[in-house]
Amino acid sequence: QVQLVESGGGLVQPGGSLRLSCVASGSIRSDTMHWYRQAPGNQRDFVALITPGGSTNYAVSVKGRFTVSRDNAKNTVYLQMNSLKPEDTAVYYCRIPPNYWGQGTQVTVSS
Repeated sequence: QVQLVESGGGLVQPGGSLRLSCVASGSIRSDTMHWYRQAPGNQRDFVALITPGGSTNYAVSVKGRFTVSRDNAKNTVYLQMNSLKPEDTAVYYCRIPPNYWGQGTQVTVSS
């Protein structure tokens, strides 16, 4: 049973930056790590992923603004979010498919 704990969310102005972290209770060395987000009233949507080898993939809406990275020695995956927009407001979740999810961290982009 792996536990995932996200942190780093908060309130930021449009154009600002945040870095989210997701710490796993065990090794993530062999896992593709995912970030999802869910805005109020919406479904949970894919944001980004990083494979064990470091390949990445992004949702079109965040490509060029968000960067996913990993530190296997710290069992941690990061999501660097730049040029934030109000539409990025959501709860952000870390995931190891198919069944492991974190509790989420709130990101609010507002002036």
